[in-house]
Amino acid sequence: MINRQSPLFPLVSACLILSFSSLPVQTQAVIDSRLESEIERYIKGLRSRGAIGRNERTAWVVYDFTSGEKLVSINENTSLQAASMIKPYLALAFFHQVEAGRIIYGSKSRRHMELMIQKSNNESTNWVMRQTGGPAATEALLKRHYPSLCRQIGLVEYIPSNGRTYRNLGSAADYARFLDALWKRQLPNSNEILRIMALPGIDRLYYDANRVPRGTRVYNKTGSTAMCCGDMGILVARGRNGQSYPYLLIGIIESGSRSTSYGSWISHRADVIREVSNLTFLDMKKRYPLQ
Repeated sequence: MINRQSPLFPLVSACLILSFSSLPVQTQAVIDSRLESEIERYIKGLRSRGAIGRNERTAWVVYDFTSGEKLVSINENTSLQAASMIKPYLALAFFHQVEAGRIIYGSKSRRHMELMIQKSNNESTNWVMRQTGGPAATEALLKRHYPSLCRQIGLVEYIPSNGRTYRNLGSAADYARFLDALWKRQLPNSNEILRIMALPGIDRLYYDANRVPRGTRVYNKTGSTAMCCGDMGILVARGRNGQSYPYLLIGIIESGSRSTSYGSWISHRADVIREVSNLTFLDMKKRYPLQ
């Protein structure tokens, strides 16, 4: 156990930060799985029917915690709009400062944190970001202490009053490494971040994904704008043998232009992510004795 009061703790902590995430960094060419092929065929089919436009990019990552194997890597290092998927990073920055003794996590901040993640409340999001110095200071903190989780992260703006946040950026690979470190309890206050990410809400990985069994535990954060539909999360599948089989799934669809029919656009893209979640669960079921 490292003594956090020791003058050596910052040095030891910095060394751990450089190596805390074991999730392999792979490109699409490295992955050769039936699931990746299924997802590629599904997306190509949607494009051929015009259900996904030529100006829309997608990115997907699936990682199996049980085997330690990355099953899907499609455009994972592409920098795309972060939308509200940036919010778990704001929680990380906040809890980093709490661990450093610079701010306090009390009833007020807990309420803002829950509103930010569970309800995607933008006023609470901006409140949390102000506690860590605003966009530029928060990005600098994250990149200084968690560089492997922030390779394509760009945090440049508060959430505007109209909710149209298009300038903050991230990648599926960054979100995957974040979730990997979070699940392995390698981040400050990981258990609290996981608790909040598990609060009930309408997600795109489990809710209305009819092949994913009811009662599956989900830790996630969605992201939605008129140009971006995404979800990043961990699902914990239950086995008939009583064991748990966790895996992470990230899906992002970004349009090159703002949709003039937000409700229809975001609903259809959310259904695409749900179908990829269905395909992912069915693939996991071929690997393990799932319920």
